[in-house]
Amino acid sequence: MAQAYDVVIVGGGAAGLSAALVLGRCRRTVVVCDDGHPRNAASLAAHCLLGNEGIAPSKLLAKGRQQLSEYEGVVFHDDHVHSITKGNQNEFTVLCEKGLTATARKVLLTTGLKDEVPKIDGIEGLYGRSVHQCPYCDGFENRDKPIGVYGKGDKGAELALMMRQWSADIILCTDGPTTVSQEIQARLKQHGIQVCRDQIVKLEGDDKGCLQRICFADGSVLERTALFFSTGCVQRSDLWERLGCKRDEKGGIISDPITEESSVPGVYVAGDASRDVLLIAVAIAEGAKAAVAINRALSEEERPA
Repeated sequence: MAQAYDVVIVGGGAAGLSAALVLGRCRRTVVVCDDGHPRNAASLAAHCLLGNEGIAPSKLLAKGRQQLSEYEGVVFHDDHVHSITKGNQNEFTVLCEKGLTATARKVLLTTGLKDEVPKIDGIEGLYGRSVHQCPYCDGFENRDKPIGVYGKGDKGAELALMMRQWSADIILCTDGPTTVSQEIQARLKQHGIQVCRDQIVKLEGDDKGCLQRICFADGSVLERTALFFSTGCVQRSDLWERLGCKRDEKGGIISDPITEESSVPGVYVAGDASRDVLLIAVAIAEGAKAAVAINRALSEEERPA
């Protein structure tokens, strides 16, 4: 038989745990379904997070779960959500791969994003340590160091220009021919940013995950201590699509700026899945905001006619 909850939260990252905390304190019954693949799993530290600056992402999540253990209405199910369907009575049925079936009055998607990591030989051991996607998260630790930027077109060039905030030694690597607008080319020249269009064959680093050099097809090498890339990211789950939620031109799930409710009534979204500001601190805030809105909606439904 299906287990009934007030809310099912899909995703046990910062946004999901934050929402579970608020809802648990509202004495709501909540199940948090998480398949254990956080976006920042490869990172050694979380940044821009007041009170927990530099904490290991895994430690932050473990700390959150431990704090949630005090709330008997909040339970965890470590599993992948296979499907979510909406019934005639505005009740959702959630089916997990290992067999759990749950019903809920509201659903919160905190499924996050997945980075499109460049397919370069040697990047696996460096990603999250000296190869990064977010300058706000990892730029400060690489300040005043020789930094490479990987990207094509104006998007890659704009990231290179942005990285000048952290270092004067920036080289843009396009990994082959690319087109950059004249305006952006002028800005690159103005800021002294060299553009290397040679094909990259591999990255080399030490056994601690520290990048040492970028190796090119012509045999040349470029010594760098960090690489930031601009290849983008995609939704990690397609549950939003199967539920019929609308998304914006950036691929983010559209949600109400006040309530975080999506275009599908009863389905809310928080964290990176909304593709707004992709910081843990913002994900925590969005999770809390969504939880407050969900509790208000549930309370309104419970009010006698």
